[in-house]
Amino acid sequence: MTVLDYYEVLGVSPQATSEEIKRAYRRLAREHHPDRNPDDPEAERRFREIAAAYEVLNDSQKRSNYDRFGTADAVADPFDIFSTLFGGGFGFETDHRTASNVGEDIEVLLELDFTDAVFGGEQEIRVHLPVPCEECEATGSEPGTEAESCEECSGTGRVRQLTQSILGQMMSTGPCRRCRGTGRLIRNPCRACRGRGRLRGERIYPIEVPPGVDNGTILRLSGKGGVGGMGGPYGDLYVRIKVRPHPVFQRSKDNLIARAEVSFTQAALGGVLKLETLEGSEEVRIKPGTQSGEVVVCRRKGVPSQRGSGRGDLIVEIRVTTPTDLDERQSELLHELAFLRGEQVDSGRRLKRLRSSFKS
Repeated sequence: MTVLDYYEVLGVSPQATSEEIKRAYRRLAREHHPDRNPDDPEAERRFREIAAAYEVLNDSQKRSNYDRFGTADAVADPFDIFSTLFGGGFGFETDHRTASNVGEDIEVLLELDFTDAVFGGEQEIRVHLPVPCEECEATGSEPGTEAESCEECSGTGRVRQLTQSILGQMMSTGPCRRCRGTGRLIRNPCRACRGRGRLRGERIYPIEVPPGVDNGTILRLSGKGGVGGMGGPYGDLYVRIKVRPHPVFQRSKDNLIARAEVSFTQAALGGVLKLETLEGSEEVRIKPGTQSGEVVVCRRKGVPSQRGSGRGDLIVEIRVTTPTDLDERQSELLHELAFLRGEQVDSGRRLKRLRSSFKS
């Protein structure tokens, strides 16, 4: 399971230009193309990641969303992207028998409490997706029978055809219509799955959520998607994170924002405020003369960073409150303070008594 960092996938900085991104894609796509790495099972996975990163970072709108939220949808076929830039290949061609049998990628939504998103931890997800047919062991053929090689394409899944264009005759290749690009024909399809080799089922996967995920973060579980047709390889499972709001804390990138109320006497004289944080009680010192709207910063008490080590800060905004339930003695003391400071207040008879007491 990984959190995809598209800049890291292409080996470029977040400040890379469009031309630098294109050059990086060209170099990496050539290097990791599955046909150049037939004995490397990770080649196609890496190739798909490179294509997804290029599609997002080469599009200004998708790149802007990715930079802001850490995610952007990328749905184009990686081999289509490759063909667009390289004109259909460079001396070799993709094995479409494998590509046509690869299981689909599945995306699910995982809702997290605010605290679980900040600190991470193990979660469990339930997924409905294509699973292997147990009756035919994912072959698609009725038990006791086997699929045959397609004679139309000689088992390659591809056929060549001559087409006429404005440039003249051109030779092109496409998927075999008879076997639908699989290279095999099923004469006796399995009755349970109707020759597909898979059925709709359910899987429960544990998932380790890294600290610091936010709304829109996508986690990838390699090989946990839908199974391919007739025993083809599994796709990937993409887990999109949705974070439930917190009643006290808000998030701004890696910082946590909170508000704390202090009395006007605490604000004037200073003191220590106990604030309940996500990790327990935290003492916040209020300096004398604190004004409403000022902030107190608790260093490294925020969200763990996903892009490197360290944590953000806890930023506490102070709100000074005015008492509304003064008793007579408290009111007299405030009137006395106002008198000493020469401040005009709605004094009434209390101020007259106060003045007479000073004269005597």
